[in-house]
Amino acid sequence: MSLYTAETRRLGKRRFTKFLLGGVILVLIAIAVGMFFTNEKNTPATIAAAQAKADSEFQAAVRQSATDKQTCVAAQGTPDASNWPTNCDDVYQPQTSDFQAAWYMPATFDFREQFPNMITALAAIVAVAAFVIGASFVGAEWASGGMMNLLLWRPRRLQVLSTKIGALLSLLTGFTIVLMAAWTGVFALIANLRGSLDTMTSGAWQSIVLMELRGLALVLVAGAVGFGLASIGRHTAVAMGVAVGVVVLLQFGLYIVLAMANVRFAEVVLATSWATAWMDKTVTITDWNSCNFSGNNGCEPNTLDLTWHAAGGGLIALLVVVVGIAMWTMRSRDIT
Repeated sequence: MSLYTAETRRLGKRRFTKFLLGGVILVLIAIAVGMFFTNEKNTPATIAAAQAKADSEFQAAVRQSATDKQTCVAAQGTPDASNWPTNCDDVYQPQTSDFQAAWYMPATFDFREQFPNMITALAAIVAVAAFVIGASFVGAEWASGGMMNLLLWRPRRLQVLSTKIGALLSLLTGFTIVLMAAWTGVFALIANLRGSLDTMTSGAWQSIVLMELRGLALVLVAGAVGFGLASIGRHTAVAMGVAVGVVVLLQFGLYIVLAMANVRFAEVVLATSWATAWMDKTVTITDWNSCNFSGNNGCEPNTLDLTWHAAGGGLIALLVVVVGIAMWTMRSRDIT
């Protein structure tokens, strides 16, 4: 049996891997079920009901406006006059445009508008699971002494480590592709039953596929980084500790300090900003403390656009640094 086949089987048969991936599937099922039951298809009956509700609210507002105007007129010359406009014709008069039927429609799932958020949710959940699986896969080998035993059989260190990470990435790739295909099919069905697929064009489907590919890349980088950190520290806890430290100290701690110091675009230190830029192609960070005044638009704050190109470069740099250090330590440090 080849080393790659053995590592793939070992990873796939680990109970931790099965439980975690099973938990991911259960969470995603819960999300899909929730979206199904909280959305409703816009049938002629629901549209008519919404229009009737809008008309009813409009008529009620008209009656209330007439009552308010009469009260305003009666209040003139009394102490209550201060509660009303000087000219009672200025009392608010409802307009039909203020009561649109769309505002009274039940929630409906528009595939083109809402499914990208579902892709991001899927990628985020699977990426977290990939990080933990990658860290535990190699971390358990180091902690149990299995890595040392394996190197007695196959003494080529870099080949062993690269084969392990290759097995990990293969499993994550297959799992994520199947899951994303099922995810797309499920939400297409939800849109068909509880929303609309009418606005989907070939270009829109292409955009969906490209976004799913970016989600796949995010999952693979997360798994490889978790694997690399655990390999560097030779324990799963090292990767988890680094993750917690980065999130708690570097992310929120540094962000709070920068925000208190009124540093421009402090959100740029948050991993969520970079992940959002990667998945959504761009994210705009606003400096609310700045003001660019113009006669037409008034005071407008400065903005900074993070693009998917910059976010992709950051992901590649993170991957190269962490996995590169893991390979270097595997080659140079003693195996004990």
